Amino acid sequence: MNAEYKKMLRSMLFPLGVVAVMWAVKIAETILKADFSNFGILPLTAHGLIGIVTAPFLHADYGHLVANTIPMFVTLSIVFYFYRDIAYNVFGLVWLFTGVWVWSFARGASYHIGASGLVYGYVTFLLFSGLIRRNARLMAISMLIIFLYGGFFWGIFPDFFPHRNISWESHLMGGLSGFILAIYYRKRGTQRETYHWDDEDDDDNSSTGIDYLLPDDESQKPV
Repeated sequence: MNAEYKKMLRSMLFPLGVVAVMWAVKIAETILKADFSNFGILPLTAHGLIGIVTAPFLHADYGHLVANTIPMFVTLSIVFYFYRDIAYNVFGLVWLFTGVWVWSFARGASYHIGASGLVYGYVTFLLFSGLIRRNARLMAISMLIIFLYGGFFWGIFPDFFPHRNISWESHLMGGLSGFILAIYYRKRGTQRETYHWDDEDDDDNSSTGIDYLLPDDESQKPV
């Protein structure tokens, strides 16, 4: 098993654990015939503070859960593969910032649940981090993110979904947190590739330690 393959597998372990908890919570709701949505974020209430931690694990139904499962796993795995040294920071801070901002600024009449806000955060981080660093591989990931999830960004505009109960505030706050973290961590991890063009002749000369060969009668003259 080569190193790249091992690295890829390691990058999937933590995201797989997060997704597993999301599914475990929904299955527990089904078995217990319970509704855990009151553990979501209820803005500007003391009770709703717990949702900052728990809301991403809660989903309205299995359709909602399935819609968030693959994007969460894919984007978070990419974060852990290409940004390993800051991956846990990005994961935790997107979670924290999104939750706190939704609690502070979102509509207060309903509970906000689901992992889509986090997905927006990781998508935005990957998109802008690659563009800011101007690294070829990371920019390719940015283009892939645009191709796969570019349509997500319409989710921050509530007028496009007037009759759907969507927490566009979570999408907006998640996207904003990812953008800020892309800027904040721009000097951490993989950077822009640099290339050095060396003159072959200079390299050959320097390797022998001789720059010039003088005639015998000139070799003793001071230089």
